[in-house]
Order: sequence, then structure tokens, then C-alpha cells
Amino acid sequence: MSVLTTDQRAPWRRLLSAVALGATAAVVLAGCAAGSTEEADSAPAEDTETTASAEALSITFIPKNLNNPYTGVQLKGGKEAAEELGMSYLEVGALDAAADSQVPFIQTEVQNGTDIIVLAANDPNAVCSALDEARAGGAKVITFDSDADCRDLFINQVEEEEVALGQLRQLFDQIGGTGEIAILSATANAPNQNAWIAAMRAEIETNADYEWEIVAEVYGDDEDAKSFQEAQGLLQAYPNLKGIISPTTVGIAATARYLSTSEYKGQVALVGLGLPPQMKEFIKDGTVTAFALWDPSEVGYLAGYAGKALADGTITGAEGETFEAGKLGTFTIGENGRIIVGPLLEFNAENIDDYDYISF
Repeated sequence: MSVLTTDQRAPWRRLLSAVALGATAAVVLAGCAAGSTEEADSAPAEDTETTASAEALSITFIPKNLNNPYTGVQLKGGKEAAEELGMSYLEVGALDAAADSQVPFIQTEVQNGTDIIVLAANDPNAVCSALDEARAGGAKVITFDSDADCRDLFINQVEEEEVALGQLRQLFDQIGGTGEIAILSATANAPNQNAWIAAMRAEIETNADYEWEIVAEVYGDDEDAKSFQEAQGLLQAYPNLKGIISPTTVGIAATARYLSTSEYKGQVALVGLGLPPQMKEFIKDGTVTAFALWDPSEVGYLAGYAGKALADGTITGAEGETFEAGKLGTFTIGENGRIIVGPLLEFNAENIDDYDYISF
């Protein structure tokens, strides 16, 4: 499948950068959305009822972890949607992406009677008991970015196969189809990472153009320091390594930083999924030729609108149902409650300066 360039996907140019989030392992970052009592009192009777209903809805986002710029971009979109819809909004989560780190946060939202829980699963098995309890209590559960079966809807960034094929194509363009390559992933249990890697492995096995040998698959746990160390270890352990695929924004940035000051710069190709603000310097200095991603803010934004539609009863999660998602337009629910946000975007020296970034 093709990867869209900037000119082909102009509305996606406004990728949003984020600052580092939090200094504690459990934090609550954001407050309630817009709408005042005075405004409600002055509104017409029919509008007052609608406003009160919207304000009564609460939505909480639980990302994989909070000390991650990618997460910040996603949550910015979620908060924007909540404010547009008049919902009460919270972001909660841990600083690490451990398999069970999200469970206490889900349980707290159950106790608080939160109407909509939006979660990027670190481990699909670890979170399901708590999410099932939330749904039994009446909460609508949406997964975004990383799926689990125990939910009403899944907001998927890009089709898994498209993500996988895009990264392989970028690597092939740089090193050809032979040689040793390695994969530096996030966590061993991350559903999205594992789906992309499985699709990559399947394509390598069946595509005659790809004769690469995957010599290692390592995990940086979405931690900068550990990802840096894993990249260093790969290059020291495999002196004939020709390329690294890192389908994680933390991993690719850490690997690029190591490569940029090492003897391997220009010798080992690096592709994967990265945030333009983090990767721009490495494109400019020649460490990285190309990488890919999507607009993470749109993933969070769409999750907010989908949650509101579920809570209102506009949709039930059934295949073929449609709903409006603000500035993103109309979306249709696909098979197994999946909703795709948009295509994969490619970044390189020719278009990296075309992107604008807005911080918190």
C-alpha cells in the first residue's frame, strides 16, 4: 500500500508536539471542560437540557504512559474533542508502560462512575477484568492506539498492514532487500507493536524482494534510556547489521540519537514511527533518511467524539453505523468495532519543514 506525502495529505500537516508530562507515577493532568452555570441559565429551555446532558458526561483518557511526547499529542486531541462537546475531561496514568500499571486507574474510574473510559492498552489481558467491570457498571469503553477485546470500540490509527508495509518499503529503498536487520520495539506485550511486527515478519517471509535476516527483536519498554541502551547493544552485538526498524516514537528517537554520534551513522539505516519534532534534527544531519507516522492528535480527537456518540446512544458499536466527528467529518464503524483514522504519513528531508507544531 502507498504512503501519502505531505502534498497528498495537506490537512495532516498540523502535527502537534508535546512537552514531557508529570513527575509522579500517578497523576491527574487536566480538569473540566467548558460551560458555565450562567450560560446554562441564559440559554433557551430546549438548549439548556441538551447542555446539561452533555456536561453530565465524564470522559477519562488512560494512555500507555504519561512521560511520552507521543502521548501528549494524542491527549491534546482528546481534550479538544471533550471541550467541543462540553464533556468533563481527565487524563490519568502511570509514568511507565508496565502490563498492569493501568489497572488501578481503571478501577478508580469505575469507583468514580466515569461515563466514558478511553484506554491505550499496554497489555490486552491485564486490563480486561477491570474494563469488564467498568462496562458492567454502565461505562462506555473505547480503546485507542492499542487494542484490547474488552471494549465497545477501537480507534485504530492506520490499518496494521499499511503500517508494516510502509516501514519495510522505506527500509528497502535505503538498503535493498538483503542483509541483517533488527527490530527495536516498545514493550513485549504491546498489542499494536506486536501486530505491526507480525505483519512485517509475514511480509518478509512471502515477498521475494525481501531476503533480510531478522537477527534480533529487542524492547526498550517505551523508555528513552533503555531504548538507547538496546540500540547500542544491537550495534555492538551485530557488526554486520544493515538496518533497524523501530515502530515506536520513543525507540526511534533514542536509536537516532545514538546513531548520530556513533561510527554507525550513515552505515546503518533506521526507519520506524517517529514524531517530526523529535526526528527533525536527525533528518537534517543525515542520521535518518525517512520515517513515518500519522497525526496522533486525530486519534485522541476521534476517540472523544466516538465516546460521546456511544454515551448518547447515537451508535451502539455495530458494524456499518456512522457518526459525526467534528472537524474530521463522518466515520463508519468497521468490522469488530474498529474505526480507522487515516493513512500513513511519510517524512523526509523534502517535507519535514512543512510541519507546524503546537506545544501545550
